[in-house]
Amino acid sequence: MKKVIIALLMVAVTFGAMAQVTLNVLNYQQADQAGYQQDVQIWQDFQTQNPDIKLNMEVLFNDPYHQKLQAYAAAGTLPDVFYIWPGARSAVIHEKHLAKDLGSLLGPDYLKDFTGAATNPNNQLGKYLAELPQSFTYTSVMYVNVKLLKDNGFAVPKTYADLRKMVPKLKAKGIAVMMLPDKDGWPGQSCLFSTVAGRMAGDKFFDDVLAGKAKFTDAPFVNSLKVVESFFKDGIIQRTDTSIGYGEGAGLFAQGKAAIYLDGDWRTGAYITDKASGKALIDPADQPNYALLNLVALPGEKNAGVTSAVAGTGWAVSGSLPAGSDKEKAAVRLIKYLYSPEVQSIRYSTGAYVPTRKGVKADLEPLPSMLPAFYAANPKTCYVLDGVLDPSVYNVINNGIINIGNGTETAVQVASEVQKAYEAWKSTQK
Repeated sequence: MKKVIIALLMVAVTFGAMAQVTLNVLNYQQADQAGYQQDVQIWQDFQTQNPDIKLNMEVLFNDPYHQKLQAYAAAGTLPDVFYIWPGARSAVIHEKHLAKDLGSLLGPDYLKDFTGAATNPNNQLGKYLAELPQSFTYTSVMYVNVKLLKDNGFAVPKTYADLRKMVPKLKAKGIAVMMLPDKDGWPGQSCLFSTVAGRMAGDKFFDDVLAGKAKFTDAPFVNSLKVVESFFKDGIIQRTDTSIGYGEGAGLFAQGKAAIYLDGDWRTGAYITDKASGKALIDPADQPNYALLNLVALPGEKNAGVTSAVAGTGWAVSGSLPAGSDKEKAAVRLIKYLYSPEVQSIRYSTGAYVPTRKGVKADLEPLPSMLPAFYAANPKTCYVLDGVLDPSVYNVINNGIINIGNGTETAVQVASEVQKAYEAWKSTQK
């Protein structure tokens, strides 16, 4: 009896100690996305299942998230668990090793259940596993309203010339050929230009730039910008898209305002049924009338068919947590929960991504179920530029694409500004 009492007391003491563990979490979450309520439920379920861990959560989305994370990093006050990108978008985390190495923290036994692309440290800027990618992300996907095209006498486009032929008829009906909301800056670079640059210049060109063997003012980069210029000049993408916010675009496309919508693979989640409201931007019965396709063939492209892709985003643990501490143990427990088959199945079902965790199954609506076939059909990938360039450089590209879209700057002018920004950044690295 005494032994039982002692054992119970030990459990109580252990629980009591852990009950005081608080994890500060910075979460990346879009409140108006289908699946938002399931995402909220994921966190609530963790809290219910782990009463000895208190989550102090801050939730942001898009640029405000990145700005806040940068501010925390600069102040040395990073949250205990936070969401990051594998490349330059979260450069400060990788370059200063502000996150723990999940390769060591989680161990090979745990990581064997994930794909090699996810667990390869060379796929991340710091060359260590600062985050565990939940997916392998394609950032340039044409969402094609096949029925709309057919109703207007058009087949699914395969070339740039096919897109250009659609402009007069669709424009007369108030329909854009291709929509690319770019008020936020990054979609033009990530969802269009990275693939264009991969086709026209190739990854080796950017490797050469970083090695000092080429410049952004050289023909491959200038010609890539000229392709973007032509999308606007030819009326394929409307100049007014530069004033449309990222959050607005999916709804406009679902309303038939464009035949094609250019976005990342993650955007399938915007169109499916929101289980909280029971409504979908595109009804599941109508989703088979859409297709997910690679960007059309471009005039003068050197690397046909490549599309921009990168190891996906994922969760990181602050490097400031003492090794073996209760906080570190609690953070590991949270990470393993977030990457569990059950949670990954929920995220897959909401169209957030196709998980890198092996064997995850989910009930899918037609649009997200198209993603595995899209990946299989497009195995040739190229850099996403905000994954390989410093923010001080790729932000100039982002702004330059907006200016090209507005018609206020030329490809040559933007290339010159990008080169100057690169040289300024390079001078700080010595």
